[in-house]
Amino acid sequence: MIKKIFLPIFLIGIINIYGQNVPKMYKTDGYTPNLELSKTQLSNSISDIVIVNDTIWLGTSRGLSRSTDDGSTWTNFYGTHNFGEHSVSAVGYYKGIIFVATAFSEEINNSMISTGGGIRFSTNNGNSWDFIPQPLDDPNDTTTIYGINNITTLPITVPQQNVIYDIAFTENTIWITSWSGCLRKCKISDLKSNPNTKWERVVLPPDNLRQISPNETLNFSLRPRAGSTGNLNHLGFSVIAINDSVIYVGTADGINKSTNGGISWIKFNHQNQDYPISGNFVTALAYDTLNSTVWASTWRADDNNEFYGVSSSSDGGATWLTFLPEEKPHNFSFKYYKKNDGTMHSDVFVATDNGLFRSNNSGTTWLNVPPIKDDLTKIPINTFEFLSVNSLFKSPYLSEIWIGSVNGLVKTTETANDFWTGSWKVYLASQPLNSNTDTYAFPNPFSPEWEHTKIKYNTNNKTTDVTIRIFDFGMNLVRTLLQNAERNAGFDQIEYWDGQNEKGEIVPNGVYFYRIDIHNDAPVFGKIMVLR
Repeated sequence: MIKKIFLPIFLIGIINIYGQNVPKMYKTDGYTPNLELSKTQLSNSISDIVIVNDTIWLGTSRGLSRSTDDGSTWTNFYGTHNFGEHSVSAVGYYKGIIFVATAFSEEINNSMISTGGGIRFSTNNGNSWDFIPQPLDDPNDTTTIYGINNITTLPITVPQQNVIYDIAFTENTIWITSWSGCLRKCKISDLKSNPNTKWERVVLPPDNLRQISPNETLNFSLRPRAGSTGNLNHLGFSVIAINDSVIYVGTADGINKSTNGGISWIKFNHQNQDYPISGNFVTALAYDTLNSTVWASTWRADDNNEFYGVSSSSDGGATWLTFLPEEKPHNFSFKYYKKNDGTMHSDVFVATDNGLFRSNNSGTTWLNVPPIKDDLTKIPINTFEFLSVNSLFKSPYLSEIWIGSVNGLVKTTETANDFWTGSWKVYLASQPLNSNTDTYAFPNPFSPEWEHTKIKYNTNNKTTDVTIRIFDFGMNLVRTLLQNAERNAGFDQIEYWDGQNEKGEIVPNGVYFYRIDIHNDAPVFGKIMVLR
């Protein structure tokens, strides 16, 4: 699954190997933090959603969040001794163990570098955590044994540009993909007894070979470098395990498949098949168990004949269908339910930069999610940029769809026959108001090219009409956001400003004021800084 915040610029530069500037790690030793429950998650950028029974796990730009009561309250682990101030780059679950990979940016030589922060794992639903250091090589790890071959290998000795993007599992084995670490695996039992256990590098075909097996004589090297000839297929991004034998791995050069537990591999890409994937940059993989279909987020790489889109295969990768051309997908999920005739059916969801698309006929037709607004508060999600999605099977006739965006979290509850017509709940991360007459804007400062700011206030617990105006530093009217609009009592209100004036022009940098008039009450004022 793609983790957008830490996605490197594709095919630019090479991976830099820096000295000993290793970031501080957080060793937990089973330490249990004193965590308070919150009404919302801590971040509005939700890159990963994992659902295990009645527990919802969110991977966000501000760490890990967990709900065990269907979203009524949340435990946020950001800033704790366990997680520090790291973002979450991947979440995985295996037989009672939750694994969470983290990442952060650090400045090196005047550049911000994405850096792997290791893995935390919990065997008791997040009540305590243990820490696994970011998988690294020793400087002398210059060869990898692969059958009859000694493959020359570039050791990855630092966590910079070594972010874990995806996690999968086979029996007692965890598999991870990362930009410079490619594909690695480790026994889960070994990690539980010794988190410093060394991870095994898994050899994938080089760019110029479609398949490899350990009995062949091979002549190539493992040197994962962007733009380096022969090694794009060693830049890993996504991985799924269908069972203990069949594994799919997405890289910067296509989709690799193993049918013998990761020993031999065959590669599918845009250039080596008659019915290929749309593009070789494979940022996410998913598997529909009901229809035995692999779905892939296949972005354009370095061939102008490739294109962004979704690719699927129902014959094990022999042929691919492509959908949603030029959309940029991020994640998949499936809703399983019973039709009126009693047969099981599945819908496929794909979160993209341009909406959340859904198909109930294996991709023949798609319908984008309509504008989302909370049924109760009427607060909109106000974006079509979605990063993650997952479905919770409540019963054969009832499901919850959890949706992560760059601007908040959404839950919709629907019956088997609903198709974007269920009830909607929007979760926006924000600090509580200090009183019914308090107000603030967030994010603040904000850049209108990238985001909208949200103005939070309360109607003094009454249903009434509201007017909100934006003024510049000289108190000249810039924009009227609301004019005598009715707002309901019982909860905080949120309004959006896109940083534009009445003419639709983005305002210059500077300090702006807003005034909220709530019927005949005294006006409430707030301040916003625009920083483009």
